Amino acid sequence: MSVGLREFYHLGRDWLRRRALDDEFVRWLGYANAGMLKPGNAWCMDYAIRNLRTGSPLVEIGSFAGLSANVICHLLRKHGRRNAFYTCDNWDVTGRNETGSINGDGLTFQEYGAYVRAAYIRNVEFFSPGNRPYTVEMTSAEFFEKWSRGAEATDVFGRTARLGGPISFCYVDGVHSTEAVRREFESVDRWLDAGGFILFDDSSDSSPFGLNRLMGEIADGGRYELVQQNPNYFFRKK
Repeated sequence: MSVGLREFYHLGRDWLRRRALDDEFVRWLGYANAGMLKPGNAWCMDYAIRNLRTGSPLVEIGSFAGLSANVICHLLRKHGRRNAFYTCDNWDVTGRNETGSINGDGLTFQEYGAYVRAAYIRNVEFFSPGNRPYTVEMTSAEFFEKWSRGAEATDVFGRTARLGGPISFCYVDGVHSTEAVRREFESVDRWLDAGGFILFDDSSDSSPFGLNRLMGEIADGGRYELVQQNPNYFFRKK
């Protein structure tokens, strides 16, 4: 099969796999809260939170302007779950510490990142005032290093959070390189409960990031059950 036909095939198959969440709050949230959340991801988040087997915390890697975090907070409220929720982001929006301007326009990537960080705080404070996540400003590597030590961290809302322990669900939405996602999966795998869930953003077979080979390795490894391709890969730990 030629490259063009293969891409067309994957796009078509991913389109047929889509299952969206019918939720009025999520719909209205998406009108106001900037972000790039795929409709299928919200469906997977809802499935995971409805079927959590433990009271262990949830984790989100990569928060941008807070759309996915607010969806998760809403679903925790909707399903009466009291699990703690932690997110991490360093708001390096390029993932490469670029300091130049965007297309020579004068606005720098650092200024853009600072704006998105402020938008995250504003969005979460407005849409999830009763169950804001603990959001720490650091990379996923820094986050899991502290998580492994059970260290304390001060979040962007000025609260002290104790990191560490088992995880019931993780949404992986940081730097989308295979190497970065593999490291994040290995870190999550260490702490994920049996029966816990993990959802990988931009991992669909048609995604340009090329994560589907890693997804195949996880599926074939025998320790994870593929719950759904929607069209991103959504697993349950056995």
